[in-house]
Amino acid sequence: MAMARASSSLSYPDRFYAAAAYAGFDGSASPTSGLSSKFSNDVALILYALYQQATIGPCNTPKPRAWNPVEQSKWTSWNGLGKMASTEAMRLFVKILEEEVPGWYSRTTDNNADPGVDVDVQVNHNSITQPGAENGNGIPETKAISSEYGNQLETQDKDVVSEGLGSVGAYDEWITPPISGPRPRSRYEHGAAVVQDKMYIFGGNHNGRYLSDLQVLDLRSWTWSKIEAKGTVDLLDSSSPAPLSPCAGHSLIHWENKLLSVAGHTKDPSESIQVKVFDLQTLTWSTLKTYGKAPVSRGGQSVTLVGATLVIFGGEDAKRTLLNDLHILDLETLTWDDMEATGVPPSPRSGHAAAVHAERYLLIFGGGSHATCFNDLHVLDIQSMEWSRPKQQGEVPTPRAGHAGVTIGENWFIAGGGNNTSGISETVVLNMSTLTWSVVTSVQGRVPVASEGLSLIMSSYNGEEILVAFGGYNGRYSNEVHLLKPSLKSTMQSKVIEGSLPDGTSGVHSVSNGVKDVISEPGAGQEGKIREISVDNDALTKATVI
Repeated sequence: MAMARASSSLSYPDRFYAAAAYAGFDGSASPTSGLSSKFSNDVALILYALYQQATIGPCNTPKPRAWNPVEQSKWTSWNGLGKMASTEAMRLFVKILEEEVPGWYSRTTDNNADPGVDVDVQVNHNSITQPGAENGNGIPETKAISSEYGNQLETQDKDVVSEGLGSVGAYDEWITPPISGPRPRSRYEHGAAVVQDKMYIFGGNHNGRYLSDLQVLDLRSWTWSKIEAKGTVDLLDSSSPAPLSPCAGHSLIHWENKLLSVAGHTKDPSESIQVKVFDLQTLTWSTLKTYGKAPVSRGGQSVTLVGATLVIFGGEDAKRTLLNDLHILDLETLTWDDMEATGVPPSPRSGHAAAVHAERYLLIFGGGSHATCFNDLHVLDIQSMEWSRPKQQGEVPTPRAGHAGVTIGENWFIAGGGNNTSGISETVVLNMSTLTWSVVTSVQGRVPVASEGLSLIMSSYNGEEILVAFGGYNGRYSNEVHLLKPSLKSTMQSKVIEGSLPDGTSGVHSVSNGVKDVISEPGAGQEGKIREISVDNDALTKATVI
């Protein structure tokens, strides 16, 4: 989801009306008259539906007669939005427009443009006036000046220092390593995974164009190179090749000697989640043959490796419906399982972060709907399949979506994301044993580590763990690499301070070898129940008390 779009001087609802005017909604009786020349039919229909939902409300008009297919399609698209709130429709309208035409606002405000900012903008990648230009292939690039960044864009940030790795001695500071080799195309919502001191980047979104390239960064020499796959084989039918669809919003997982690309948005989405496999030895892509009922296709979900299983939560389907369902793929039997959990799950969302603690507890943090960002924390006990919402300690992060996270021991580091207004500048860490947050560092200005859709992986350098961030979008698409050597000072902040609970909670009780935090949050659990999170050494032990 596009939560860190560079904000203009316009706030909602004025920003929506400016976007609507640019798209061709001029208040006439036929508001789709100018859409066909700018957008594909599918995009034009959803923009029409969202405009109607935002300005009129839910569809209450009768279905058109069968012999008018155009009006039927418009009615079906609008009616399919159900009772979506006007504010949700407005923000989703702007999000879709910005994905299709990232420079739209600058084109409507040429007089306010900053001539010192030069930004790559693709011409409409899916316009019906450009036949045969699927996924943007063959479409020329143009330069556009965008006032959405204005003077806030800084070419050099004082908190992101470029220096050789040999001189890196400071902890908890983002730096830019010396990179060589052909850099990948700038992007966000890509997949990233690390295998033996190499960071692999697959796919992503650049100016609304989905990508399908596989790039690798050697984390010792800091050299980029592109992997040319030898071929793509469909395991469902090994006799015929299967083209690899460009995608974004997917998850890239390292499993054995393979990379698994799970789910993601494509221009021609399938009905169910697809799992693509890249063999690191044969350099070939294939489609994984799975059994059982696969979940509906989606992007912006979280995919977490727990033992030999993938745990998939949430995301946004091809119809832009937000999800909060839970599924498990057993990588040994290749069987899908639709999991039913007790307790109150997180609300439907995409762009959240997920992590596993003690090979038993799935943590979900943040994410958002089309109009709202969250900073709630949910825990799923994978053994008992029960959701709980524990109390967060320390400096609880602000709401965000599109952030990225990685774990080092019991510490969960989270960077980037956006909040509908700007990128998030703080890099934070959660001690998963005590559920205590602290701020690692903060950057100033519009830099890639304060953007949405970036990736974050953990590797090592001179025997110490380092965080490596790549890409993102915060008004411009990035292909920059940044690294941070954490001091892990959060391990010294694991003690929960008694008496820090707000009114309405039940208090803090000491237990042997740990701390028990008993909480009761309105709406967080079933009525009459109090949820407990016990911290016992390195593992969470959860119970429900009537």
